[in-house]
Amino acid sequence: MDFIAVIVAAVAGFAFGALWYMTLAKPWMKAAGIKMTPEGKPEGDGSPLPFILSGIAMILVAGMMRHTFALSGIETTGKGLISGIGIGLFFISPWIMINNAYSGRPFNLTLIDGGYATFGCGIIGLVLGLF
Repeated sequence: MDFIAVIVAAVAGFAFGALWYMTLAKPWMKAAGIKMTPEGKPEGDGSPLPFILSGIAMILVAGMMRHTFALSGIETTGKGLISGIGIGLFFISPWIMINNAYSGRPFNLTLIDGGYATFGCGIIGLVLGLF
């Protein structure tokens, strides 16, 4: 049952990311410095690799969160949600900020990516709390 919970939580986090970045596509691409074609699409070959790696990463994050929740006795949706938000806001987002600061990226990129980390982990935690 734990494996199913991890997969469902990972899919929920991935799906939220798709909505998050579709909504914030233009400011994210500007902040990330992604070059655009005249049609307004990102330049590049359209490789599926980033999506594959993102899916794997979501499984890893959800799996470790499930393990941490089990060790910590986090067993409700409310505790899962709050704990997930805490992980995203206080573990992942500061790391994103450090990486972006050292690479000279705009703070807006940190807000967008950190927001996804915070709310995405909150959704993963909420789903894990359902199981």
